[in-house]
Amino acid sequence: MLTPKENLLEALKFDKGRPECLPNDWTMCRGIAGDPIFKLVRGNRVRGTESFDQWGTKILFPEDAPAAVPYVTPENQVIKDITEWQKYVKAPDLRAKCSEGWEAAIENVKKIDHDKHVSMVIMGTGIFEQLHMLMTFEDTLMNMLLEPEAMQDLIDYICEYRLTYMQMIVENLHPDMIVSHDDWGSRSNLFFSLDTWRELFKEPYKKLYDYLHSENVIVMHHGDSYMEPLVEDMADIGVDIWQGVLNTNNIAAISEKVGDRMLLMGGVDSVIDRADATEEEIRKETRRALDEYGKLKGFWPGITYGGPGTIYPEVGATIIDEINKYNMEHYGVAIY
Repeated sequence: MLTPKENLLEALKFDKGRPECLPNDWTMCRGIAGDPIFKLVRGNRVRGTESFDQWGTKILFPEDAPAAVPYVTPENQVIKDITEWQKYVKAPDLRAKCSEGWEAAIENVKKIDHDKHVSMVIMGTGIFEQLHMLMTFEDTLMNMLLEPEAMQDLIDYICEYRLTYMQMIVENLHPDMIVSHDDWGSRSNLFFSLDTWRELFKEPYKKLYDYLHSENVIVMHHGDSYMEPLVEDMADIGVDIWQGVLNTNNIAAISEKVGDRMLLMGGVDSVIDRADATEEEIRKETRRALDEYGKLKGFWPGITYGGPGTIYPEVGATIIDEINKYNMEHYGVAIY
C-alpha cells in the first residue's frame, strides 16, 4: 500500500501516475510551525485584540470571530494616492528582521515523517490580497482601471517581497509544498476581467511559481472563490494544485480543460461547518461532491478552506471518514 504522501505524488503525475485512491482532504499534509517570518507578518493577530501589521494595516480579531480580518477604510488606508504609493508603502525587510530564529521551525521539520507526509508552509496574503489591505477594495479595483502603470509597479514590488519570503522559507525549511493564498473572485464572479488579471498578475505569479519549481517545491494555490475563467492561465503559470475549488465553479468542465496538469482540491462546501450541522448533513454534502466529481480527472476531495481543519473539529473528522468510506467502496483501500 502507498503512504499518504506517495498516493498524492502519484496523483500529481496525472496520466502517468497510479494513485491507489483519491487523496483525502489534508490528511497527507503536515504544516511546519514556528518560522520567524510568519511570526513577524501575522504574529499580531491575537484573538480579542486590534492591532496594525508590518505594512500599517489595521487588523481586527474579535473574541467571537473565527479569524482575524483587515479593517481598511478611506480614513485609515495606507495608500492615500496610488500615483505616489512609494511615499506610503514600506515592505517588511525580511532579510534583516528574520535572519535568525529558525531553530524551532527546523526542529518541527525533523519531527515530520517524510515517508508518510508532505511537509508544507502556508503563505497567506497573496499579491491581490496585499493590495486591498493597503487601500480600500473599491480603490484597489478602480486603480487597476485608472492607474494601471502605478498598480503594476506596486504589484511588482509586492512580488519581490513575496519572492524573498519564498526564498527564505526554501533556504531554511526546504518544504515539499508551499500553499500560496490569493483569492481573485467572489463566490460567483471574478473581481476583475480576465484581461486585467493577465496584464497585472500573470507574469508576477509565473515568476514566483517558476522559482518554486526550480527548487522542486510543489505549488498549491489557494483560492476559495470563482476562478473558472483563469484555470488554463493558472496551469500555465505553474499551479500544480488549485486548492479551495468551490462548487460554484463548473468543476467537471475545469477537469476537462486542465485536469491532466493541475489537481483540483475542494468540492465540499464549507457551509456544513456549523455548530448545528448534523452528521447526516455533513456526510450528504461530502458524498454529493464525491459522486459528482470523484471520477473526474485531477479531482482531490476536501473542504475548501486554505489549510487543515475546520472551525468545528467534528465536521472535518466526518468529512475525512466519508471520503475513506468512498475510497473503500470504489478502490478497496483508504489511505490517510
